Amino acid sequence: MIERLDALEVEAARTMDVARDALALEEARVRWLGRKSELTQILRGLKDLSPAERSTVGARANQLRESLERRYDEIRARLESEGGPSPGRDLTLPGRALPRGHEHIISQVLDEVQTIFHGLGFTLAEGPEVEDDRHNFDALNMPPGHPARAATDTFYLRSNILLRPHTSSVQIRTMEKHRPPVRIICPGRVYRNEAVDATHYFEFHQLEGLYVDEDVALSDLKGTLDHFLKKFFGPETEMRFSPSYFPFVEPGAQVEIRCFFCGGKGCGVCGPLSGGWLEVLGAGMVHPNVFRAVGYDPERWTGFAFGAGIERLVMLRHGVPDIRLFYEGDVRFLHQF
Repeated sequence: MIERLDALEVEAARTMDVARDALALEEARVRWLGRKSELTQILRGLKDLSPAERSTVGARANQLRESLERRYDEIRARLESEGGPSPGRDLTLPGRALPRGHEHIISQVLDEVQTIFHGLGFTLAEGPEVEDDRHNFDALNMPPGHPARAATDTFYLRSNILLRPHTSSVQIRTMEKHRPPVRIICPGRVYRNEAVDATHYFEFHQLEGLYVDEDVALSDLKGTLDHFLKKFFGPETEMRFSPSYFPFVEPGAQVEIRCFFCGGKGCGVCGPLSGGWLEVLGAGMVHPNVFRAVGYDPERWTGFAFGAGIERLVMLRHGVPDIRLFYEGDVRFLHQF
């Protein structure tokens, strides 16, 4: 047994001495000092030897282990001082890229929508999320007592201060500061006292547009929205206007597109009574009372306005079934976009 230990020392020393990098040195260490090495098996078998042999062989085996460990440490230190990699590391492997985030899908779509309207000559306008009731209701032809002003629909901070339920207030503030022509889009976060479910949330994002000039007609509104919807949903998108009521426009229209999930046949998305059409926007010609509230002459100026919920546009285009998914922060959902 002593002779075998002497031979092991020679073989192990030679293997370690010829190692030219940390990986080769590590392989030599595992071979001669690892748990499955011959030296380790000899040390584990000492219990089966006679007392005299156990003393002699045990002392030689332990001396050999200590000698090989010192040799391994010396060679490793030399390789590291020469600039070699640490044991177990392969510097030829490519680096690990750090995970990078990306914009939320709502931000992506807001940027996309703004780009489309910028191409039509619309500029960006912004306003405060905490509003007064004049800019949010009075100037938009919603006098005291109007149902939209009820606390069941609106978050009031004080009797006349509230969280804006739409970005139409930005249109009022812009018209108060600028004379026509005015061509703006107003994106932003809005708040409504809604019961939360798959299609309603107490906060969401809205984009509204306003164009005021001489001789602006309903055909201008239709052409503008037709261009936008074809850009956003695809060139085959079919659009139609259905009569609707909004206090700040007259006439008012509900803007619908033919359901692209079923081709207009009727499905669970567009509903069995819709005739295969999906509501996407509200729009109309600006009411004369709105012009009077900001000092515009309704006999000279005409204009159109429109508004859309950004979340609804995203839900329709990407087939998102629940608006709450946008706000839960689940990365499994967000990584899809």
